[in-house]
Amino acid sequence: MKTYDYIITLKQRSTKLADRISLFMLLLAVSIFLFTLQEPAQQKNYYLLTIIALIAGWCVYCYIQRKKGQYPYYRLALIFASAGWFNLPDGTIPGIVYLVAALVEKQVKFPQEIGFDNEEIIFNSLPKRRVSWSELNNVVLKDGLLTIDFTNNKLFQKETSTTVNARTEQEFNDFCKAQLIAARQ
Repeated sequence: MKTYDYIITLKQRSTKLADRISLFMLLLAVSIFLFTLQEPAQQKNYYLLTIIALIAGWCVYCYIQRKKGQYPYYRLALIFASAGWFNLPDGTIPGIVYLVAALVEKQVKFPQEIGFDNEEIIFNSLPKRRVSWSELNNVVLKDGLLTIDFTNNKLFQKETSTTVNARTEQEFNDFCKAQLIAARQ
């Protein structure tokens, strides 16, 4: 695992949209599972009943997490729903969609971080984005605002999650300036 000289954590994005999509997907899955249980061939499908109970229990747990001021993660309930879909005839494609949603949810809710070292800058997005110092004109951290100016005239500007003291801010800016000068030589 690579270590970075500086890691900047950006301000957390709102997760309301991701939460609503996850809840909608779970509600849709539970509704279809309940509808499926009405069929005579599926009435004793205890596996599907267990899946419904697990999804409901996890949603209650997530509701409690949100009330405590924490971020709820619905990925486990989405995995349960995926297992339920795989149990149904012709449920493979929805099962795969739910599995992908479970895998992507954490990355969507994870605070974005940017690592800086002598060789490159790396964004912890999916997939990871690597930028060499030679692709940049300037990098500045000032008053809780990170600005990255690319040579292709693109500008990246985001707020940081915490305010940085003036000394650390100056050290970071000096580090970036030194890397930019070294990359141009």
